[in-house]
Amino acid sequence: MSDPAISLENVNLSLGSGEARTHILKDICLDVAKGETLALLGPSGSGKSTLLMTMAGLEAADSGTVHVAGRRIDTTGEDELARFRGGHIGVVFQAFHLIQTLTALENVAIPLELAGAPDAFPRASRMLAQVGLAAREKHYPSQMSGGEQQRVALARALVANPSILVADEPTGNLDQGVGAEIMELIFALNRAKGATLVLVTHDEALARRCHRIVRLRNGRIESDSAAVAERENVGV
Repeated sequence: MSDPAISLENVNLSLGSGEARTHILKDICLDVAKGETLALLGPSGSGKSTLLMTMAGLEAADSGTVHVAGRRIDTTGEDELARFRGGHIGVVFQAFHLIQTLTALENVAIPLELAGAPDAFPRASRMLAQVGLAAREKHYPSQMSGGEQQRVALARALVANPSILVADEPTGNLDQGVGAEIMELIFALNRAKGATLVLVTHDEALARRCHRIVRLRNGRIESDSAAVAERENVGV
């Protein structure tokens, strides 16, 4: 693979301290192509979310190298990494992570404001319209349903036009119907923007909609294969 969007080589990562320290990721080698959709599958505790957070620069590897969008991030300082992440990586969490004292519009505008964009609020407004929330700009998270909050979180992740979107069980706190709507939105917006998507999920059917499935077990890559949709040349 030439010039991948994400590249990890011999990555190891442990969490905790003392006797409670646990080796989570073990000798991970993985490349993700530009524009690829990749699903991370595996049982609870297999290291899926930790791997995703390592790709996003939110967890630091103990050893190995991590390159994202052509830049080595495992040796980058936190302030510089935060600026880089703001311009290149969008993150969607299971728990939304919206700021409760800010409106939907203000939550979405945050990444642009931090980057010093003079048009932060007009761009945030347009992004909210793209996720179907044009009428909810002035509402606070507590005034919105779970599905609406996840739409706001998705708008926030995509408003800066990142080349990479990572999503950690983005439908985990939603009922099945609303979750399906959110995933349709994620895939549609991702296609429209041509971004790379890495998705942590327990849903085999959802994973098969991606180009590729990587399965983890006990912190190691157990298998890495093209998904059914890709083998059958069916679009996501």
